[in-house]
Amino acid sequence: MESERPAAKQCPDCGQGVPVDPRFVTWCAACGWNVDPGAPEAPEGRLEAVRRRLARRHGEQLFAEGADGLARKDASSILARALALLVHAVTLGLAVAGTAVLVSGIGTFSGWALGLLLLGTAVVLRPRFGSLSTTVEEPVLHRADAPQLFGLIDEVAAVVGTRGVDAVVIEADANASVSTYGIRQRRVLRLGLGLWEVLTPRQRVALLGHELGHYANGDTRHSAIVHNALRSLSLWVYFLSPTPNPTMTERFANYLMAVPRWAVYGVLVLLDQLTLRAAQRAEYLADEAAARAASTDAAVELMDKLLVAGSVSLELRRESVAAQTKSRGAGSRDEAERGLWDRLAERIGAVPEREYERLRRVAALRGHAVDSTHPPTHLRRRRLAEAAAHPAAVRPTEDATAAIDAELAGSRSRVARRVIRDYAG
Repeated sequence: MESERPAAKQCPDCGQGVPVDPRFVTWCAACGWNVDPGAPEAPEGRLEAVRRRLARRHGEQLFAEGADGLARKDASSILARALALLVHAVTLGLAVAGTAVLVSGIGTFSGWALGLLLLGTAVVLRPRFGSLSTTVEEPVLHRADAPQLFGLIDEVAAVVGTRGVDAVVIEADANASVSTYGIRQRRVLRLGLGLWEVLTPRQRVALLGHELGHYANGDTRHSAIVHNALRSLSLWVYFLSPTPNPTMTERFANYLMAVPRWAVYGVLVLLDQLTLRAAQRAEYLADEAAARAASTDAAVELMDKLLVAGSVSLELRRESVAAQTKSRGAGSRDEAERGLWDRLAERIGAVPEREYERLRRVAALRGHAVDSTHPPTHLRRRRLAEAAAHPAAVRPTEDATAAIDAELAGSRSRVARRVIRDYAG
């Protein structure tokens, strides 16, 4: 018996035949009809709208400048660090002033009150170094727990010019990120199984190369100095915010605080804007690190997989809804948890090239960015594709990949349990 032909229809704009797949958007590759049927989400707030416009502008400028634009530290990064140091100097000044007032005002109530107020403010605004905060359902792996995984991370880190991480936190989302915690600034990789499980072994190397590249290249925005300054300024804005539904006295206080509030807010916006170009630069450099570690082809493929991250989230929610709708019994939940990640990988693996092409066109039309700190995804992909090709420096073997899968088996089960239980809401 002959296999069924895929359904087709005629494009209403240009008359070309277009294939119809009920799983995906029907669109015309010839004229672009219906390529982007959904309106993009509007950014929340005026500041975020400005940030996105600037992020797109910086991303496009760096793309146009090519390697020269990425090779140099720009003046905005230097100014951002100087401004951040000034913010910390104010905090230190409050601590010194509070101590001086306490010493000079011993025995007077007003001296104690003012000194304690200044010291208390300095304590609240002091730099924080974070902690390895996780939920019960987020497994934390250390070297002894997953030697093969950490070995792969170390191998990739050596290629991109840095060291590995001290901990890996396993999450459910289609995402990955790196950060530091503690006074010793230990490194942590947060690895979302929603992304990891839909990638091939070489695409996983590209993902690790990208994330570790942030350590290697120095991300101004996420440095301890700038990050803590942004946090301190945000707290100042919160403290100086006007009291809602004020009394007459509170209304007067609101008027008095208006000038310092807007001054602090202006400094916060300035520091935020100064770090945006550096953030775009860091992403492009991290993409280069991914290409050096896994090959240019693998890094490009990773860009495409990032375009379907939204579909991953929908699939996880669908699995949760289906499991909870089918039956409330524990047995059905266990059955849904088993094989969750395999089913997810199978469905994302079935996304045809035509759909990826549509998503790439949508990204170009919208100037899509993961958020306002990332360059437009289509420019990141294009820059990788047009640059000199890198061969793979790290090639995980089948045995190594299987060993890593075995190390993650327990984490996969725990995170799957959370997905089935919580994602339906």
